Amino acid sequence: MIDLRRRDGRPLCVGHRGAPALAPENTLRSFRAAVAAGVDVVEFDVLDLPRGPLVLAHSDHLEEVSHGAARGRVRDKSLEELRGVAPELPTLEEALAFFAEEAPHVGLHVDLKLRTRLDELAAALDRFGLAPRTVVSAFHSARLHAVARASPRVRIGFTYPEDRFGVSRRERLWPVVGLGLSAMRASVPFRLTRLVRRAGASAVMLQHRLVTPGVVERAHAMGVSVLAWTVDDPADLRRVAAAGVDGVITNDPSIFVAILSA
Repeated sequence: MIDLRRRDGRPLCVGHRGAPALAPENTLRSFRAAVAAGVDVVEFDVLDLPRGPLVLAHSDHLEEVSHGAARGRVRDKSLEELRGVAPELPTLEEALAFFAEEAPHVGLHVDLKLRTRLDELAAALDRFGLAPRTVVSAFHSARLHAVARASPRVRIGFTYPEDRFGVSRRERLWPVVGLGLSAMRASVPFRLTRLVRRAGASAVMLQHRLVTPGVVERAHAMGVSVLAWTVDDPADLRRVAAAGVDGVITNDPSIFVAILSA
């Protein structure tokens, strides 16, 4: 099963949707850039198309998936229609083939955007022989339980808190979000045990502002790995690394490697 503990005294480098600072997110080009930058794990999002296969997309917003080329809903389109405005959009099958054939030593972190077809996701991971290399994370415990039942070799991670509306990507809201997260920080160690046990998780993906040495210590006492998201500022990177996190999820793996390998 995928090892999410620190290696050689440093946290794992997890490429967030590949390496979006270097290439368009959730594309094979972005994954190749992340691997070239030296990541240990690549994180990506999976969304279902009612009229097509599972694809890699962070949300149902077509503007995001097409990188500003179109507006509307992703799930209203067929794969052919989507590729007219987002030609690099990969299917889940294409992404898994990449990991099986081109990146055999890199782990997978699947961030669930699915409510249904979870058995299809698990079956695809098994079919490509990738289940033991994969951690699947979400905020909703029921979805995690469904994946765990379908593929017991997949590792389960609990994401906290839920970024339901993509607030973390809206820079104008960061000051307000930061204040809210700061207010939550003191209570996280006490919530962690209940949340992780309810999800059946062996890893927690924690918003980086909530990371403290106390949180990490509590998680490690439970045998749970801690991965901090999404860290792109050098000061934040040094802070969470010093707190003892097992992994750091970043949009720019090259910065991560440069700082923590120095």
